[in-house]
Amino acid sequence: MPPRLPLFLDCDPGIDDAIALGYLLCQVDVDIIGIAASGGNVSTAQVSANVQSWLELAGRRDIPIHPGSRFPSAWPPADADRRSAASPRAEPEYADLTHGPTGSGYAQLPLPSTPLSPIDAAQAWVDTARSHPGELIGVIIGPATNLALALALEPELPSLMRRLFIMGGAFNYRGNTLPTTEWNVTFDPEATAAVIASFDQAHRQRALQALPVIAPIEATEALEMTPARLQAILDGARAAHDEATPPRDERLGPRDETSEVLVTGEKWRDWLAQMAEALRFYFEFHEWDGLGYIAHIHDPFVLACALEWARSTEATATSAGSSEPLANGTRGTLPWATTICAPVDVELTGKLTRGETVADWLGRWGKGVNAEIIRTIDAQTFLDHLGETLSKGPHHDH
Repeated sequence: MPPRLPLFLDCDPGIDDAIALGYLLCQVDVDIIGIAASGGNVSTAQVSANVQSWLELAGRRDIPIHPGSRFPSAWPPADADRRSAASPRAEPEYADLTHGPTGSGYAQLPLPSTPLSPIDAAQAWVDTARSHPGELIGVIIGPATNLALALALEPELPSLMRRLFIMGGAFNYRGNTLPTTEWNVTFDPEATAAVIASFDQAHRQRALQALPVIAPIEATEALEMTPARLQAILDGARAAHDEATPPRDERLGPRDETSEVLVTGEKWRDWLAQMAEALRFYFEFHEWDGLGYIAHIHDPFVLACALEWARSTEATATSAGSSEPLANGTRGTLPWATTICAPVDVELTGKLTRGETVADWLGRWGKGVNAEIIRTIDAQTFLDHLGETLSKGPHHDH
């Protein structure tokens, strides 16, 4: 049996984060070491509850959930002294317009019944990397606040990880938040900048196994969930459940519903039904935003790409451990994607561009590459894979 992949996920559900969680639960060869809850789409407290609820709905109360920082790195904002004393902003601005007041659209989730881990998200990043040195796959599909705090606790963290995958940023592209910025980075640009700087330093010291991967929105917006695709997932799950359920013989009395396949199938159909309700809100938001009755599902791809890459034993042209430094503009491939390597940083002080991710495509900074940036995605192939995976559900022991 192939070795299991240790994974630590940092997320801020959020509707597409929830789909990523569902995809993760379907992976038979992954050890989910822990999940960090990051404020972003909604508050940290609500995100933590959402992670608990989505996992409980799937019958997974065994996965540690680590609450993250309540606030982004630079809080209160630099202009706090100019705000009205009568109406100070006590909380950051969240994406409830996009994901709904609870971050789950129209989904009706169970109230959490299992406690959160007493270990906070930053310490959990450190503990997990130390306990799986050189093996851990880290995936961030929300703001980078928790990892930035973890790096302050353990500066050697980049060298302890196998690879880091980040969903965020917009390179030379219109933003989905401010004119040139993407939400995850906009929410905490200092955190993303700190993470990039730390991994950059480790790379220059030749202490990284592989460059961090950044999946920006100009690539991930190709991933469009549609009502037709969603219905195909629901229909596929129903067919898979019916196929796994033997015909009932009335002479045998009530069916024994302790069958793992049957119970898992029923739970999963309930899970998918709530995912569909969450997506209905997401469809409506995108239509309101002028994009049509579709939904951009950025996060599941980044998680799936990380896992599929980790399953590969082949070295790639963009390996950070190669004998020669990578040239700016080095092209590569990742599962379902093409990439380019470049120096990357985050604008922190621009009056109009704070939170913008910048890639030095032409080498004007004179710095070495520090990230592998996803440029194109084979969206149809990946969406087919995602749909098939969610339809089949998590048919394995926990």
